[in-house]
Amino acid sequence: MFQRFYLDYFAKVQEANQEWWKNFELNKESIDSSPLYKAIQKISFQDSIQLFEKAKERPTGLLKLQIQWWEQQLQIWQHVVFADNNCKLFKEEKGDSRFGDELWETDVFYSFVKQSYLLFSKTYLDTIDSIEGLDKSIKERVMFISRQIINALSPTNFIATNPELLKLTLKKNGANLLSGLEQFKRDVDSSADILRIRMTDSNNFRIGKDIANTDGNIVFKNDLFELIQYTPLTNMINSTPLLIVPPFINKYYILDLHKKKSMVRWLLEHNHSVFMISWRNPGKDQAEIGFDNYIIDGVVKAISTVIEITNQEEINTVGYCIGGTLLASTISYYSAKRMKKRIRSASFFTTPLDFSQPGELGVYINETIITAIEIQNNEKGYMDGRSLSVIFNLLRENSLYWNYYIENYLKGNTPADFDLLYWNSDSTNVTALCHNFILRELYLQNKLIQKKGIKVGGVWIDLSKIKIPTYFVSTKQDHIVPWQGTYDSLSRIGGDKTFVLGESGHVAGVINHPGKGNKYGYWLNDNLNNSSDEWLKKAAYNKGSWWVHWNQWLMNFNQDQVEPFSKGSEKNPIIGIAPGEYVKQSLPI
Repeated sequence: MFQRFYLDYFAKVQEANQEWWKNFELNKESIDSSPLYKAIQKISFQDSIQLFEKAKERPTGLLKLQIQWWEQQLQIWQHVVFADNNCKLFKEEKGDSRFGDELWETDVFYSFVKQSYLLFSKTYLDTIDSIEGLDKSIKERVMFISRQIINALSPTNFIATNPELLKLTLKKNGANLLSGLEQFKRDVDSSADILRIRMTDSNNFRIGKDIANTDGNIVFKNDLFELIQYTPLTNMINSTPLLIVPPFINKYYILDLHKKKSMVRWLLEHNHSVFMISWRNPGKDQAEIGFDNYIIDGVVKAISTVIEITNQEEINTVGYCIGGTLLASTISYYSAKRMKKRIRSASFFTTPLDFSQPGELGVYINETIITAIEIQNNEKGYMDGRSLSVIFNLLRENSLYWNYYIENYLKGNTPADFDLLYWNSDSTNVTALCHNFILRELYLQNKLIQKKGIKVGGVWIDLSKIKIPTYFVSTKQDHIVPWQGTYDSLSRIGGDKTFVLGESGHVAGVINHPGKGNKYGYWLNDNLNNSSDEWLKKAAYNKGSWWVHWNQWLMNFNQDQVEPFSKGSEKNPIIGIAPGEYVKQSLPI
């Protein structure tokens, strides 16, 4: 039977190879001439030269690490010689689930493989970290690339050195590999220039039915966004409407996954009148839409529409991630234009304003890489969201990349249904002009915090002119927008400020419904004059979701209860049913 598997498997491999070789021949020239590919080669070569030059200056430290590695490797060998399967010299890091099979501990061979790999990984990274005099940005890039290589070479990624995979392959007579090959082929065909591994079965989620299904209407639409007005769930509502500005690098429904997780529904249940921007998924025709268009034709237009429909003079606002950057820029734009006050309060969820602390994204932020991306974006007209998704996933490569490589391709499992992972995979493009602006003007040059750094609609914007009450939420394990950076951003704006630090990461720490099973708490400290470390030391920990505290804060700007606002208006009538059409645009476009 296993012989039959070999015949089937290699027949399929041959068939797939023939097809991929044709595609490779067609794409080889474009890959070789890719500005980004050349830039990565160039900067990696330059970093390597700097690394070796600095290493030569202090060889003693490296020699000590090599001797230490040899001594520890001998200890591992001793356990093998004496058939001791209780070798636990090295433990994987907390949260590393790769070595879950008991044979990694009980079998001498697999224990040796695991221990040797963990020792190699530690020695490799310690060696790089020990090199003195190396520029911080270079060391971070080298560490990142080294980490990618080390984790790609993990014994868990290969059948011969992974006991769980070997047992499974023998048990299923290789059927798992046949299934995995089919999935691999499907993923290759649907990927852009980087292999994007499916995390969930996209066929089992229907936008507007299974997710993003809170009742509402589309009350405005232009070439950039649709505006959703959600249907109230209470007889009386708060007098000040609430507009949410989500990031345009993801789809808005992370805030409306389903009843048990939906922030939108929870806000409606707590008497808020909620409006949501749903950004268009852009293609080549939208290449010239820039950051200022997202402000003037996006957020500004949405605010004026909400005010017109509700007949209110001011509204409360929320910005999530880069959506918060847009919101802060919009408030500054209003101030620069000396326009009538339209925003009563602003809440910022994991929002970057000061980009001097970009977190792990910093490995991509340098002149060489950004110039190459700009050239590539200008040629395509956009940054492909599929590639952008993989770039973010590789910041957590073991849990968000190699884990699915093993599950899908080697175990042959069909990805499980998981709404959060479906959203994570439902990528959006970013227009060329806007993406180039974000990388160069915001991340590389950090111009948003400069008083005359950025112009919007012909006027300089200044964050220090923000004087309205603000509520900042960051999360402790956020690797995309580190909380220390968002805390430091507070000094860039005026007005009354509240800062909350939630547990968990960039998404899970925000989507933390207060209902049953809520597991993440948060820290509070009213003194915002100290450093971020000092703030946390003196902060009080609170159990439960920060949503409750935030809602109490919002009530300061909702003194009255009124009957629900009309659905749309004469000027902005209902033109569709939520969730609208833009959110259903999937890649490639």
